[in-house]
Amino acid sequence: MKFLDFLDYELFGNPLQDWGVGVVLLLGMLAVLFLARRLLRGRLQKRAEDHGKLFFRVARHVVGQTKGWFLFLIALNVSLQVIEAGERFDNGFGKLLVVGMLIQMGIWAVAGFGRYMALRRDEKLEEDAGAVAAMDIVGFLMRVAVWATVFLLTLDNLGVNITALLAGLGVGGIAVALAAQNIISDLFASLSIVLDKPFVLGDFLTIGELSGNVEKVGLKTTRVRSLSGEQLVFSNNDLLNSRIRNYGRMAERRVPFTIGVVYQTPHEKLEQIPAIVKKIIDDQQSARFDRAHFQRFGNSSLDFEIIYWVESADYALYMDIQQAVNLEIFRRFAEEGIEFAYPTQTLFMSREDSPSTATE
Repeated sequence: MKFLDFLDYELFGNPLQDWGVGVVLLLGMLAVLFLARRLLRGRLQKRAEDHGKLFFRVARHVVGQTKGWFLFLIALNVSLQVIEAGERFDNGFGKLLVVGMLIQMGIWAVAGFGRYMALRRDEKLEEDAGAVAAMDIVGFLMRVAVWATVFLLTLDNLGVNITALLAGLGVGGIAVALAAQNIISDLFASLSIVLDKPFVLGDFLTIGELSGNVEKVGLKTTRVRSLSGEQLVFSNNDLLNSRIRNYGRMAERRVPFTIGVVYQTPHEKLEQIPAIVKKIIDDQQSARFDRAHFQRFGNSSLDFEIIYWVESADYALYMDIQQAVNLEIFRRFAEEGIEFAYPTQTLFMSREDSPSTATE
């Protein structure tokens, strides 16, 4: 009997019995909600593995982003139904619950769209590398839009006049735009890169004296991995104002080079050199001979200009072919007795007869 009397003792206007029921409801609801989240994630994971559909993979990720604090707010809202907390507390908790729901909905939206874009990004990376940068830009803009909407709705729920706030943000936005011209110009430059596609991820670029493969096109900068291993960071605006050589769009590589032979080379040997070089290049796979001509009389050599095409943009393949061509030219010239020229000077001296000798 005394124990039952103890349960009737009031704490903050509610008997302990009601507080006990509320705690039990809170813990029970938490257990149910956490268990439901786990079971739903497992179910969606199984569906994703069985069917391989993008929807189930995205849905599983979204369910996994349901935060524990949000489940706690839901469970607390249920448990408070048996507690008389007063109108002021109910109104405050109601606003807190709405704000929590808005934040959780923002997390769901960003997580779902972000996961979808990440999966699509992996699929598109091999098919269309140019679409990857566009996805990054769209993803950023979407996140900004979602959280801006959540922020404004939260302020409106808290009683803030967002109409005046929006007007103030408009005026402030102009001032910020004037103060951040460089950042904004880089942002628009990134959009130009995405839309015009002067290069895409993986392309090999030469910008001035710097070269490397494009790793990432960001909102403000583009990152390029150089041949020596370091990362080069270019401002998007400066990059578009530069002269860019994009070797990623190269289908074939034109290779010009020059060889020089000594002036003492016989005429018939000079006539044979173009045919010898043509045969050597024709014997190479993935190489196409263009021309070979006696180009000029050099200071210390007779120079031949040779041009051929490598039917690939692969730099390593080009170097392998050039090495094979050089070695074979060296061997064939040795067989034919044709000597390579090197910088030399020949000094011819003449001695005039002295006047005394001339009169004798």
